Amino acid sequence: MKEVIAVIRMNMMNKTKKALQDAGVVAFFAHEAFGRGKGLVDVKPLEGARKGIEEAVAVLGEKGKLYPKRMLTVVVTDDLVPEVVKVITDTNKTGQPGDGKIFVLPMIDAVRVRTGEKGAKSIE
Repeated sequence: MKEVIAVIRMNMMNKTKKALQDAGVVAFFAHEAFGRGKGLVDVKPLEGARKGIEEAVAVLGEKGKLYPKRMLTVVVTDDLVPEVVKVITDTNKTGQPGDGKIFVLPMIDAVRVRTGEKGAKSIE
């Protein structure tokens, strides 16, 4: 089993949910999240802030701007990982910064509380 975590744009949530459901993946979690990537930082406000220019400091804020995102968590059997990653990528790719990120992690075990089923049986 694997855990697939995807960080996507807020406005892509419904489209992604529909695409996952069409691919047969109906069980997942969605969370509101805030974050930022490392790329495409405008260096002019940074330089201005270092020089003490108040307008530049105001643009940057105290901790840098965090953007609203959605974080999806999907736990699937190993054989479904490529399909889930493809669906999320195809649905969210615009070619612009901020399209998102996908992480795939090993899942040691899962237990269905109601029945006590473990492993892949608990997520089927």
